[in-house]
Amino acid sequence: QLQLVESGGGLVQAGGSLRLSCAASGRTSSNYAMGWFRRPPGKAREFVAVISWSGGNTNYADSVKGRFTISRDNANNMVYLQMNSLKPEDTAVYYCAAVRTYSRDYAPHQPPQYDYWGQGTQVTVSS
Repeated sequence: QLQLVESGGGLVQAGGSLRLSCAASGRTSSNYAMGWFRRPPGKAREFVAVISWSGGNTNYADSVKGRFTISRDNANNMVYLQMNSLKPEDTAVYYCAAVRTYSRDYAPHQPPQYDYWGQGTQVTVSS
């Protein structure tokens, strides 16, 4: 079993920045692709970013491309989402997710492709 805990959410003014962290514990010796998803108030969960096990492949939703950066530190079992130039429409609960993989390049975009999820952290962007 893998446990994921997000942190770093909070209230920020539009144009500001936040750095979300995801700490993994449990079976951390396995290889995982890691993703970030978010659920805006009253809306469906949506893809934000993904990074492959190797770190060599990353993909972003068009809405965050150029503003958000996903990274990972496998030695410390951490995944990060640096969020810059935040907009009110970025307001959502942000979730970290993981899926075991044999492939260094695997980087899925769909929630059903992930096996482990964190509890979520609230990000609120105000004007």
